[in-house]
Amino acid sequence: MNAIAYVHEQLTGKKDFPGFKPGDNITVNYKIIEGNKERIQSFKGDVLKKQGKGHTATFTVRKISDGVGVERVFPFYSPNIDSIVLNKTGHVRRAKLFYQRKRSGKSARIREKRMATEIEAIPIPTEGVV
Repeated sequence: MNAIAYVHEQLTGKKDFPGFKPGDNITVNYKIIEGNKERIQSFKGDVLKKQGKGHTATFTVRKISDGVGVERVFPFYSPNIDSIVLNKTGHVRRAKLFYQRKRSGKSARIREKRMATEIEAIPIPTEGVV
């Protein structure tokens, strides 16, 4: 094992985040430190990309605030990330959604992926059927 891989393994904390991917709508709750006070602020938006691996992995979240697009890059293993909440699962066909930067309004919508629900199997009568 080389030295870089060993250091990454030691630094990578074990955090339980929901499995999200580009196109999903998430809320990232992160800690803001102002002087000696600490508070939690949320950033809700769509995931544009995930990149990197190990301790250097990051993800980019984009939201529209007062008609202006705001993007923020978060490191996965930052000690300032309190929690990540998965709001919606998006249906996209790309890994990097940079085309969203040029869009606004209805064309910027991402379709929601419909999850299959478990339907109780209805027994089909086999007696007397020809």
